[in-house]
Amino acid sequence: MALPLMQKATAVWLVENTTLTFRQIAEFCGLHELEVNGIADGEVAQGIKGFDPMVNRQLTAEEIRKGERDPAYRLKLYHNPAAEGEEKRKGPRYTPLSKRQDRPAAIAWLVKFHPELSDGQIAKLVGTTKPTIESIRDRSHWNIANISPVDPVALGLCKQGELDAAVAKAVKKSPTAMSDVERMKLVSTEQSLAMETRLPSNMSGLENFTLSGGRDDAFSPREAKVDAESLFNLPAGSGDEDDED
Repeated sequence: MALPLMQKATAVWLVENTTLTFRQIAEFCGLHELEVNGIADGEVAQGIKGFDPMVNRQLTAEEIRKGERDPAYRLKLYHNPAAEGEEKRKGPRYTPLSKRQDRPAAIAWLVKFHPELSDGQIAKLVGTTKPTIESIRDRSHWNIANISPVDPVALGLCKQGELDAAVAKAVKKSPTAMSDVERMKLVSTEQSLAMETRLPSNMSGLENFTLSGGRDDAFSPREAKVDAESLFNLPAGSGDEDDED
């Protein structure tokens, strides 16, 4: 469902100037009913000036009267034919000035964790250019030493659904790309170190060879048993021969 511009400001105006129910205002503005109740009590949206939806051609007076007469009526956003196709505009999206400094971190995250994405897809997701993406890929960006990968969804540069759709599309084009399920199956470093060491199948049996390269089962590491006392017992008569010399 399409939402009006400046949802909270619109809700403030509707609370102050109409007799619509909190549920009607909440559904129209995309807010929670308790949030609208808080606006009426003065606990929410303090200092926000009301935004008249009729002056800005988002609601008509007749639509408001319908809602006031019938509490179950759901308000409908005014349809503006001139706005058709605006949501399907091609090219990079507009990124607010306050978030433009976060784009390199988002690009680094996408390049690291989703290498299957093309430069064009990344450009559309975070609103950047291909030269910027290439400079981060080859680490020639002027500020590469201070760039740390951060999820673009957490930064508010794109939505999770948009990222999932882009990844799914990239995986279809490149079947060799690693899926999220395969990433989850990767063995961690701790698990890898805890595993029993195994020799490759083509090297089986080498554990029974001596360092000299010949096979000697008597000196196999698994079978050899050394008596410590025998190492210190000299052969009989060896000491007498030394005395005679």
